[in-house]
Amino acid sequence: MHRVGRTRAVAASAIIAMGVPLLAGCQETRTARRTARTIAPTIKVGEPAAQLERQFEQVARTVLPSVVQITTDQGEGSGVIYDDRGHIVTNAHVVAGASTIKVTQASGGKPLVSRLVGLFSADDLAVIKVDGAVVRPAVFGDSAKLRLGQIVMAMGSPLGLTGSVTDGIISGIGRTVSSEREGAFPGATISSAVQTSAAINPGNSGGALVTMNGQVMGIPTLIAAASPGKAAQGIGFAVPSNTVKSIAPQLIKYGKVTSSGRAALGVSVTTVINQSTGEPAGVGVIDVIKGGGAAKAGIHHGDVIIAVNGAPTPAQGDLAKVLAALKPGDKVQVTVLRNGGRRNLEVRLGELPGY
Repeated sequence: MHRVGRTRAVAASAIIAMGVPLLAGCQETRTARRTARTIAPTIKVGEPAAQLERQFEQVARTVLPSVVQITTDQGEGSGVIYDDRGHIVTNAHVVAGASTIKVTQASGGKPLVSRLVGLFSADDLAVIKVDGAVVRPAVFGDSAKLRLGQIVMAMGSPLGLTGSVTDGIISGIGRTVSSEREGAFPGATISSAVQTSAAINPGNSGGALVTMNGQVMGIPTLIAAASPGKAAQGIGFAVPSNTVKSIAPQLIKYGKVTSSGRAALGVSVTTVINQSTGEPAGVGVIDVIKGGGAAKAGIHHGDVIIAVNGAPTPAQGDLAKVLAALKPGDKVQVTVLRNGGRRNLEVRLGELPGY
């Protein structure tokens, strides 16, 4: 840049030395004035649009101080201040396996050292804590009251850009979505996920999905894939705020989840691959929890689960999606393959433990 500046200075001196007439400068000024007159005038914003614009501005001013950037030795994400004691909610995949966690407020400033309080991978939620910091907690609303078409704003630090805001609408409610394993994070299947068209990019994970009344209704966590390695545009998902309000207090109080509210068969499983086709062929049982629903129903190690209530379960993720829509205590029919035969077993579902 300095070289360009110096080049421009030399050129200007040469022009003066050559004695360029002032008329040339006057002609340039008249041309600029004619050009200026051809530019369209500024359009006055109508009152409804101006009111909406002011509302966007007010929501951003109110909520952004409660949204932080999270930087770990493994990457970046976002978080939302949960209470006035410095607890911050984020995604489990943002902090899982991290040895250092630092927090930067949306307004900038020196990064603050924080520590992990607890995480629950099944819902992709975690709580970290910053000690001795001045904080403003966000207000978490009732995600059950969300409406299709409702305007929302996504706040966070996409690509490391602290305090960024995008807007969109609620484009889906009650989705069940799954994420893949990522380092120390085993993956998650989120029920009742909120779908939004607000732009969500890497780094937005753990931030805030906010309605126009300034309430956080979700924690952005997933982007839909149009094809392997390529994100779909305008299709993002958030953990609903009601899940956050259930899980976060348990993590804060106990450091783990004591009541997940999620259904479980009581087995450890892995996806079985058909050797002939290379395609998933079912979910193999590698361990049965003593006293759990599966054990009581007679499911054994080596069984291959191929359906639950008639819904096919060719892979582990498919089984997780089926269970995510059920509740502890529900009775389900589990179809298994054993010794070349097919069996239907009735299982009363237990509750997924918090690890």
